[in-house]
Amino acid sequence: MIASESVGSVACDDDVRGLAEPLPVAAPGTLKFAPGDRFLPELRRRVEQYFASTGRRPRDCPAMYLKTVVFFGWLAVSYVGLACWTESAWTSLPLAISLGLAMAAVGFNVQHDGGHQAFSNRRWVNKLMALSLDLLGGSSYVWDKKHNAVHHSYTNVTGHDDDINIGFFGRLSPHQPRLRFHRLQHFYLWVLYGFLPIKWQLYDDFRDVLLGRVGGHRMARPKGWDLLMFIAGKAAFVGLAFGVPLLWHSAGPVLLAYLVTSWTQGVVLSTVFQVAHCEENASFPLPRSADGRMGAAWAVHQVETTVDFARGNRLLSWFVGGLNFQIEHHLFPRVCHIHYSALAPIVESTCQQFGVRYTARESFGTSLAAHFRWLRRMGAAAAEHDSAFEHRVP
Repeated sequence: MIASESVGSVACDDDVRGLAEPLPVAAPGTLKFAPGDRFLPELRRRVEQYFASTGRRPRDCPAMYLKTVVFFGWLAVSYVGLACWTESAWTSLPLAISLGLAMAAVGFNVQHDGGHQAFSNRRWVNKLMALSLDLLGGSSYVWDKKHNAVHHSYTNVTGHDDDINIGFFGRLSPHQPRLRFHRLQHFYLWVLYGFLPIKWQLYDDFRDVLLGRVGGHRMARPKGWDLLMFIAGKAAFVGLAFGVPLLWHSAGPVLLAYLVTSWTQGVVLSTVFQVAHCEENASFPLPRSADGRMGAAWAVHQVETTVDFARGNRLLSWFVGGLNFQIEHHLFPRVCHIHYSALAPIVESTCQQFGVRYTARESFGTSLAAHFRWLRRMGAAAAEHDSAFEHRVP
């Protein structure tokens, strides 16, 4: 489990209790954080005060239910048009791109909030929304273990956070080995990002379930209902992605449409997540060699390994499910993302008061540029690039 200092002990009502508590990690006891100070308890108190003073609910937000209807409507129209209606390449291409964007939007908003128990106070509603990932070809079971339990506990810790491990294809952390072809990764990785959904859908989930591991962490294999949903989800996705379209089209166009849709989805999903963690203002700390503990408390670690971006861009925030407010999300994953823009000033001012480094990029473009520079830096041969970064590692 995450060390007890990461959850604090602040009096709060049942509706707000646990908002900043990380979920249990996949391998309890393997990594602990430094003792906490008053930062997280004070931050929680201020966030609780915000909800009390505004009368707003952390979950079950009407705007979130409306977004769900909009995004599933977009998804359905794009899918039916591509799979059952279009016969022309001129209409198939924009429909495939539209479907990829709609799938990303459902993932960012509906699945992500449901998977974090941030959609509703009702457990079955959260579960239902989280299962939308299975409809999109992923596995909500594996995602919960990989993302909730591991990434949100060990953010940017090399060897623990599997989200910064893309194998030999690229070097995202200064503590990962560098291969000669990585010197070009700031060019080619943007293309490879688009193929990650195909890898997740057709390989990664099956590998993780068979091995019972997510990266370096043990994962209980799904049983009973979870196993049934895993199999049913994969079967439903194959049927929707290939079976239904093949009733109207030949195999070639169906495969091409699948590739375009998945690539569009992959580029959008990967870019949004990578710019928030893999750039020059995000830390990549390692445990101390003396006692194996991290040098910072859990909440401080979350802030300093994460970067906000384009906080004033309401359209972008609407589309990406508030994930441009990544710091707020990592601190309060069980709060609906509808609230992140209001929580950001509270979090930033509290960080300033306690001397915690808080980074927010002005625009999405500056975040893309920062990620480009980071990829170039991590792929460079000069040893000083890594040594210059070590001052950020506690």
